[in-house]
Amino acid sequence: MAPTIRPLAASHFTDALTAAADHDPAASLAALMRIDPASWAAIQQRCAELGTTVMDAIALATRTGGTP
Repeated sequence: MAPTIRPLAASHFTDALTAAADHDPAASLAALMRIDPASWAAIQQRCAELGTTVMDAIALATRTGGTP
């Protein structure tokens, strides 16, 4: 069974991307730290399936302001 991203973890990940886009690294890190371990593994797996990493997603949000 594939790991599942819980809805609250998805919300935290969205918050992390939004904070990165707003150039607020502390808030981005805080949001990432609120993600539970199982969801974190699922997010990493999903990113890998898309050919990227969590760090690449955060960096892209920072560079583009959230708009690719």
